[in-house]
Amino acid sequence: MQSLSTFRLIRQLVADIGDVGGNEDVAKLLHTYRRAKKEGRLPDSVHGINPATRALHTAIMLCEMVSPDRNMVVAIMLYELCAAGAVTVEETRRDWDEDVARLINGLLKVTSLYGKQSAVRTDNFRHLLMAFAEDIRVIIIMIVDRLCLMRLINHHPDEKFVADTAFEASYLYAPLAHRLGLYKIKGDLEDLSLKYTSRDTYTKIARELNETKVARDAYIADFIAPLREKLEKTGLKYEIKGRTKSIFSIWNKLRKQQVEMSGIYDLFAIRIILDVPLEQEKAECWKVFSIVTDMYTPNPKRLKDWLSIPKSNGYESLHTTVMGPSNKWVEVQIRTRRMDLVAEKGLAAHWRYKGIKSEGDLDAWMNNVRDILETAEGPMELMKNFKMDLYDKEVFVFTPLGDLHRLPLGSTVLDFAFAIHSKIGCSCVGAKVNGRNRKLTHKLHSGDTVEIVTAPGQSPKQDWLNFVVTSKARNKIRQTLNERANRSAEFGRELLQRRCKNRKVELEEGALMRTIKKLGYRTVTDFYKAIGDESIDINDVMATYDLIESGDRKADEHRSAEEFELINPTDRLAETGDDILVIGDNIKGLNYRLSRCCNPIFGDDVFGFVSAEGVVKIHRKDCPNAAHIRERYPYRVIRTRWSGKAGNQFAATIRIVGQDDISIVTNITSIINKEKDVALRNISIESHDGIFSGFLILGVNDTSALSDIIRKIKTVKGVKDVQRSN
Repeated sequence: MQSLSTFRLIRQLVADIGDVGGNEDVAKLLHTYRRAKKEGRLPDSVHGINPATRALHTAIMLCEMVSPDRNMVVAIMLYELCAAGAVTVEETRRDWDEDVARLINGLLKVTSLYGKQSAVRTDNFRHLLMAFAEDIRVIIIMIVDRLCLMRLINHHPDEKFVADTAFEASYLYAPLAHRLGLYKIKGDLEDLSLKYTSRDTYTKIARELNETKVARDAYIADFIAPLREKLEKTGLKYEIKGRTKSIFSIWNKLRKQQVEMSGIYDLFAIRIILDVPLEQEKAECWKVFSIVTDMYTPNPKRLKDWLSIPKSNGYESLHTTVMGPSNKWVEVQIRTRRMDLVAEKGLAAHWRYKGIKSEGDLDAWMNNVRDILETAEGPMELMKNFKMDLYDKEVFVFTPLGDLHRLPLGSTVLDFAFAIHSKIGCSCVGAKVNGRNRKLTHKLHSGDTVEIVTAPGQSPKQDWLNFVVTSKARNKIRQTLNERANRSAEFGRELLQRRCKNRKVELEEGALMRTIKKLGYRTVTDFYKAIGDESIDINDVMATYDLIESGDRKADEHRSAEEFELINPTDRLAETGDDILVIGDNIKGLNYRLSRCCNPIFGDDVFGFVSAEGVVKIHRKDCPNAAHIRERYPYRVIRTRWSGKAGNQFAATIRIVGQDDISIVTNITSIINKEKDVALRNISIESHDGIFSGFLILGVNDTSALSDIIRKIKTVKGVKDVQRSN
């Protein structure tokens, strides 16, 4: 009985293959199968389904629903033999041709993905499927094969197998069929999927449709009769037919609209198809629309005019919903024979018309497919050279559990580790890619299965930034390196402070800065980090500091404030008679400098400090170093006051904190620019988590002007705090 059934299928395939193949191809295929059977290498049944029988069913269905080329049919028949090892891809290339071998190789690669069952339930799987297929014909074969399988598993005993197959059909293959315009296949896949996953619901809707069929047919006849009479008088060549929605589509509407079947507007529709020349299409369609709406009252909210402006996917038709007999709404679709052919045969990729989310490049690529299908003679022949390079800038990689990750082309093992989790990335030491040990720098390819290897002692390195390509990996590496550097610098600072405390040495800022410079460090942070990392011996640091600090002491051994000679002795005495150093714009020839550690300006309470170089450095009394100077060098401190009025502008630094707003800096600088005696010399702004902080260096005449500008800046909307900084 099985052999008779198979013989009948072969005869049907010979009849269906028609122009694209012939008896010679069928005879050659049968010879290959007989040889495989003789050698005992025919593929075993899977889930009780004979692979050869399934291949015949798929090939016949492909001929009936898609109009394939000869190589697609051959590839379907040989694929199962190649998968079972009865025939090699090289043998198919030798015995048939390169194109057949390429199709079979694409089918083998795509099928290999199904070992990752969990990945099928992700959006990335569809992208990976298309990237692996390489040829659009492989995807079409897979879609038709899936419909064939769905028809073969009705009442199959393995419920899990049926459920998984139904899920894949609705989630993966039905949307792909829809995107390619294979609407009949898409509808059948959805209906069968509903049937296998919710048989009671499917049966209920099917029964209700069957019970109302007689009444529905009678209603359609009553609706059409007067319409046909009117159309006959126009002399138009036309066809009228009714259609009922698919069971899945009805179920979807019932679920979304929460109504009974009687409440669905377009449970069935009337389609009027005109035979008219191309140049008369629009005019005649609108003419028929006028006849329909004269006879039946239209619902203006339900008019869909895709004649004046066709859908971006090429779909053209005119839809209106009218009130028919017995006050029932009926959808009427008006189109020409050409338009109907495009819609019915899958030559217009109008997935967006059905509400399926478009995907940018995928839309454009599918439009390309549609153009080829619409304009080419023998479109499947042209598809041979149509490469599926849509996802050639990405790689799709599996975890050992089958989870699928999408990464940029060129991504490494380390990129994949960070894609899984930042902690895994930071501790990654390598990976097993397809079972083989690989280094961090190994570049991944689509379909790779990657198992990350970690070690507790591992941490990000600076050179990692040279080979990662994802922004997530790059940002996390930089963040970790910065955090580690800051922690190391803080540890180094504490280490130096403890060492000084143990030796009862109080660090003098000037000597410390010269020590840092002498040791070759550009910043204080780098210096402290070197101590924390132990890349410099703290004993060497202390030895260098002692040399510099002892040199300062020797230079100042016999020098005190009392011995300091003022060039303008007449200006030394204040009204109280005490010795006071007078500074300001009227004092000439006096060797003094304003200290950079506190940046005093005219009006500040200040004092003088005689440095080792013989220069008097002027400090604010609230300078951070004031207490240290007075305690350690009291004999070098000079009372000081400002002379006369403010002269040249002084540099003053203020710190501002506020909300991160693009206009706030503009408002602040605008206020400063309006001030006659205030100049903006420098600005430095940083932003983090919606808050900005920054330092502004201003040129001001005195403390009064500084206080005034600070007060005005505080009034700017979004400014939280303004303070003078040292």
